[in-house]
Amino acid sequence: MSGRRTSFYRLPDAGSQGLTSQASLRIALLGTIALALFAIVFFRLWFLQVLSGDRYLAEANSNRVRDIRVEAPRGEIRDRNGFTLVHNRGSWQVQVDRRRWGIYVGKKHNLVVSDGGFAPVLTRLSSVLGEPRGDIKRRIEDSLEEIPFANPTAAIDVSYKSVVAIRERQSDFPGVSVTQTFERDYPHGNIGAHLFGYVREVSGDQLKSGDFEGAKQSDRVGQDGLELTYDRYLRGRSGTQRIQVDVADRQRGQLPGVKPRTGDSLRLTLDLGVQEEGERALRLAAGGYSVHGGAFVAMDVRDGAIRGMGSFPTFDPDVYTGVLKRSTYRQLTSKSNGAPLTNRAIAALYPAGSTFKPITAVACLESGISTPGTVIVDGGKMKVGNQTFENAGEFAYGPVDLASALKVSSDVYFYTLGQRAGLKGGNIIQKWATRLGVGRQPGIDLPGAAEGLVPTPQWRNEQRRKLKGDPYRPEPWTLGHNVQLAIGQGDLQTNPLQMAVAYAAIANGGYVVRPHLGLRIDNATGQVIQDIDQPARRRVNINPRYRKSILDGLYAAANLPGGTSADVFAGFPRKVAGKTGTVERVGQRDQSWYVALAPYPNPRYVVAVTVEQGGFGAETAAPAARLILAKLLGVKGKQQFVRGKSRSF
Repeated sequence: MSGRRTSFYRLPDAGSQGLTSQASLRIALLGTIALALFAIVFFRLWFLQVLSGDRYLAEANSNRVRDIRVEAPRGEIRDRNGFTLVHNRGSWQVQVDRRRWGIYVGKKHNLVVSDGGFAPVLTRLSSVLGEPRGDIKRRIEDSLEEIPFANPTAAIDVSYKSVVAIRERQSDFPGVSVTQTFERDYPHGNIGAHLFGYVREVSGDQLKSGDFEGAKQSDRVGQDGLELTYDRYLRGRSGTQRIQVDVADRQRGQLPGVKPRTGDSLRLTLDLGVQEEGERALRLAAGGYSVHGGAFVAMDVRDGAIRGMGSFPTFDPDVYTGVLKRSTYRQLTSKSNGAPLTNRAIAALYPAGSTFKPITAVACLESGISTPGTVIVDGGKMKVGNQTFENAGEFAYGPVDLASALKVSSDVYFYTLGQRAGLKGGNIIQKWATRLGVGRQPGIDLPGAAEGLVPTPQWRNEQRRKLKGDPYRPEPWTLGHNVQLAIGQGDLQTNPLQMAVAYAAIANGGYVVRPHLGLRIDNATGQVIQDIDQPARRRVNINPRYRKSILDGLYAAANLPGGTSADVFAGFPRKVAGKTGTVERVGQRDQSWYVALAPYPNPRYVVAVTVEQGGFGAETAAPAARLILAKLLGVKGKQQFVRGKSRSF
């Protein structure tokens, strides 16, 4: 063998063979199946993550995150000097899911629970809350009666211990929720109760109406009074608390939420001191009898800013906290109980009696029927047709002009003016009364103000047409009706606010103001956000000479011997002009009226007071006005309730 190397080749083993066609087919088939399965899996993942990712993410979040509404505190209500009149206090309440348990109020005003499974839940609630089952059921019933669309409230002002017990044993209380809320609190008790109103959960109809812009379901909004008028400022913005829970709905953590925004505060024109003194004066005037209702208004004659407004009998505004019981509501609206909910200052209607005489004077002076120097002989009575009209007490005052007629409250003098106005025609007294604000909406920023009535021949004829065939159909308008109107009797219907507006126009030279309580809006820290714009005053032309004659007569009535309220204001350190009024009421004691302007001769304030069954004007209404004026004018020392002699009119 030579030294040249040769290549080495290995021969295949005898048993080795190539792949058969059958094996290749199997491998290809398995590969195809595997590829298809992987394609399906990838497609499903793509579908879940890309096409349906948002939906499933939201569902996953709902399973582990709970959004809890956090109520926003309402803004405070303060007087003109910054004293708090209404603020908030924290509270817990228990509510029941009415749909889950099929809870509703039946036709007989009885509570119906469709699901029998609620009975043991109610028993456990009774144990945890420490309240009888019957009390809880009645509260649920009252809640549904008051707000039928909402989940009823089972308990209010719940202790924190009870809150923890319910939440830790949530599985024992299905369909039961505990929420934190803010209840309105009144640091001065019932002072100003008729002004504030109350708050309740917004209804579906209210949401649809658009009257509560920005409100959402479950928000609480103002339902009456200042709470309603200024709701858009006082109502804050609710927030959201986000908590993590497990499958059993147990809290496991907390996520960032949205903080609630506290509502802005409302600053009023009201003076707390005047308000307190005015309400005290009404209680004294009524002698504590709730059926001897009364009201007062104290107002700035220049711009209509209300310094005080009250009504008697009053009530505790805290009754609106939580659920208002039907029995409580009946007591508050019962006439036998004095109907405490009625704001007599703006919503009640009465004849004004002799306090209407200055309005008659303006009408007749401006219409040329009389002059300040016109003298009428008052013989104590006068005859109109077949009717005889007499002075109260049958006093005869002899020759009187305008100022002296106002001083002694001569009915005959104003009977004569009413007769002359009726003979001249044109509804002279009615037109001027309406121009001065009587018998028309005053435009105050409170709901429920009555329009009142200044009767005319046309009005009486319309009433006769409506009541045709009725045995109590009124008789046709006669000259006697005009005579009665001239002294504020007959069908005239007004209230202290309207009379305050009319007297203010006489005092300020003819500007008919728009009475108001809102002054400005402050933020939560007390900084001014905006002033509340007031509507422009209307102007009526009142001759300055006529104005002076009327004010002089009212001053004489309150200060000079023989004046109808001179006994009341004897020794009072500030000069006051005022007019008494006494209204005859069938089957009752006379109603007492007084309207005052001070300080004389350039008044800044008007005070109007009326006391049902209070007797003559100087007996109760004038003494109450004296107390209010003392506070308004800064008179030092405690003032007494000084009653005038009963001969005053």
